[in-house]
Amino acid sequence: MKICLIIDDYLPESIKIGAKMMHELACEFVKNGHGVTVVTPSSSLEKRFTIETLDGVTIYRFKSGQIKNTGKVRRAINETLLSYRAWHAFKEHFTKERHDIVVYYSPTIFWGDLAAKLKRVWGAPSYLILRDIFPQWAIDQGLIRQGSMIEKYFRHFERKNYDAADSIGVMSRNNLEWFREHVDTRADVEILYNWAANTPATSDGSYRRRLGLEEKVVYFYGGNIGHAQDMMNIVRLARRMRNYPEAHFLLVGAGDEVDLVQRAIEREKLENMTLLPPVSQDEFKRMLAEFDIGLFTLHKNHTTHNFPGKLLGYMVQSMPILGSINAGNDLKDIVEDAGAGFVTINGEDELLLDNALKLLDSERRAAMGRNALNLLQKTFSVESAARKILEKAAQKS
Repeated sequence: MKICLIIDDYLPESIKIGAKMMHELACEFVKNGHGVTVVTPSSSLEKRFTIETLDGVTIYRFKSGQIKNTGKVRRAINETLLSYRAWHAFKEHFTKERHDIVVYYSPTIFWGDLAAKLKRVWGAPSYLILRDIFPQWAIDQGLIRQGSMIEKYFRHFERKNYDAADSIGVMSRNNLEWFREHVDTRADVEILYNWAANTPATSDGSYRRRLGLEEKVVYFYGGNIGHAQDMMNIVRLARRMRNYPEAHFLLVGAGDEVDLVQRAIEREKLENMTLLPPVSQDEFKRMLAEFDIGLFTLHKNHTTHNFPGKLLGYMVQSMPILGSINAGNDLKDIVEDAGAGFVTINGEDELLLDNALKLLDSERRAAMGRNALNLLQKTFSVESAARKILEKAAQKS
C-alpha cells in the first residue's frame, strides 16, 4: 500500500513535535511494508522542489514562503498558498504515482484543496489528523474578533479542510464531544491520541555541566513559547519558587512570547530560570534524557481541549509531568488517573506551586516517571495510531 502524508513541516529541517510525530508514523508504516511519501513545504529551497529520502520515507519538498516564526500577515498569505504551491510543484508526480491513502495534519487549516485534489486523482480515502482547532482558539483568546472578515476568511478554509476528510481524528474525548457539538461534517470523527515511538535517548550530563545545573532539580519545558501556551504561567511559578535553591526552570523553544519571557527573567532577576533557543530533534531528546520534570502549560481561555505533543517526549524518557490546562480539559484525568504527574487549571497558582514542590522529592519523581512510561505504552503508542488510521482507511476504500 502507498500512503501520502501531508504536513506543513518535517524532519530534519523542523524541530516541531508534529514533525517528529509524523516521521515516527511514517517509519511505522514503512516498518510494516508500506510505501510512504511525505509532502511538505520548505522556505529554504532555492529551486521549485526536491525529492529526498529519510529512513526509507520519500519526502517531496516544495518551495514556500516562510510560515514559521514570522509575522501573522505573512504567515497567513504563505499558508493560504500551500495547497496551490504543492500541487503545481508535484502535479506530474501526483498523476503518475497513485497512492492508496491521503493522511493530512492540521495545523495548518490550508491543506483542504490539496487533499481534495489528491482524493479525486487517486480515488483514495483521506484521514485528517486534527491537532489544533483553529481559528476557534484564536477567537477564544481575543486574537481574532468573532464576526470579523478575518474570522470569515479562516472559517472558509477550515470548512474546506474538514470537507476534504473522510475521517477525522481528534486528540481527546472532550475534543470529540466539542467537535461533534460545534462542527457539521459528513466525516467519521474519532479519537486518535497523540503518539510516540518508545525509543528513549541517553545523555552524559553535558547539558547540566554546561548550564551549571549539576545539583538542581530541573523543570524542563520544550516546544512552542507562544500565546496559546500562556508562558507567563511558568514565569509566575518560577518567581514563587525563588526560595527553593534546588529548583531550576529550563525553557527551550521559539514563539511569539520569547521576548515577553526574556524580559520577565531580566526584570524580575529570575536566576532560577533559563531560556534557550530551539535545538535539533536529536539534541532535544538528549536534553529530555538529562532533566527531571516535564512542564507544559495551556492558556486558560481555550474552549477546545489540546493535548500537547511534548508530553509524549516526557513519557518516553520516564519524566513525571507537571502541567496547567484550561478548564474542562480531560488531560488532567488522563495524567493523574495514571499517576504520571500533576495537572492544575491555569490560574490555580497555589495548587500549581504545591504540586511543583511535591516533585522535589526524588522517590515521587521516579514513581511518577515509571507511570508516565506505562501510560505511553498503554495509550499513546505509534503502533496504535498507525493501526487505527489504516483500519479507518480500509473501511472507506
